[in-house]
Amino acid sequence: METSAPGGLRIGALSKRAGVSEHVLRAWETRYGLLSPTRSAGGFRLYSDVDVRRVERMRAYLADGLSAAEAARAVLAEPAVTAPAADPVVVRMAEANGAANLRAALDALDERGAHAVLDQLFGVLTIEAVIRDVLMPYLHELGDRWSRGEVTVGQEHFASNLIRSRLAALSTGWGGGRGPRALLACPPGELHDIALLSFGLVLRRSGWRVVFLGADSPMGDIERLAETLGPELVMLAASDPARFDAVRPELVRLSARPVAVAGPGASAELAAAVGVRYVDHDPVTAAERLDEP
Repeated sequence: METSAPGGLRIGALSKRAGVSEHVLRAWETRYGLLSPTRSAGGFRLYSDVDVRRVERMRAYLADGLSAAEAARAVLAEPAVTAPAADPVVVRMAEANGAANLRAALDALDERGAHAVLDQLFGVLTIEAVIRDVLMPYLHELGDRWSRGEVTVGQEHFASNLIRSRLAALSTGWGGGRGPRALLACPPGELHDIALLSFGLVLRRSGWRVVFLGADSPMGDIERLAETLGPELVMLAASDPARFDAVRPELVRLSARPVAVAGPGASAELAAAVGVRYVDHDPVTAAERLDEP
């Protein structure tokens, strides 16, 4: 995919750099006039560093609880200040080197080294890019390596716990603000909640308020909180289809509300059977698609 062009960035490059999906960028451009692209000789929209800055400010206002329309008005009212944008080559190198260095540190149970690598990644890339392009691929690979006997249970637990703790540290205060509310949980018996945690982080950065129950959550608690809080979204995630099969009656009851199921344990067939929405994207893409007004 082309990442840049003379005179500016193509929308794919802007999406990558700013950590916002292309369809959301188009919505912000057409509905709120947030972006001011020029046209290439071939008719493609080209976005400038000013547009990058506006997207970054838009996300900051959304995280503070403003609606999309309010955030756009606030951004457009700001003085035009161009922030230096990251070099795409630097970004790609950071992703490739960071992934390799993170794997080496985690395999060696090197806590300090792993955190140093994550510090570098978060310093160069957006949270979304780190999750989507480094952490999620690493965790999938880790699971495959464990199944082949290439890493021990101890190494897998060490790596998963370190990554989870690092992401959890970013979730402070994510229930505040004035945006829509999401209730996130894993059904009983499901112990893997890193993807759901990642989904919540990206959702929060788009202005949502997050109530996170996490792993192994009793369905009775999920139902009671859904009734009490009235969230705009109840997201349930599981890695094993048996976790959802065991709670089908509860899912049917919940389906009166906006409910979605995700993870390897979910399927379109399950969602259709219980009357909920099926989400088959990675956590970052799934959260970004909910951000479209």
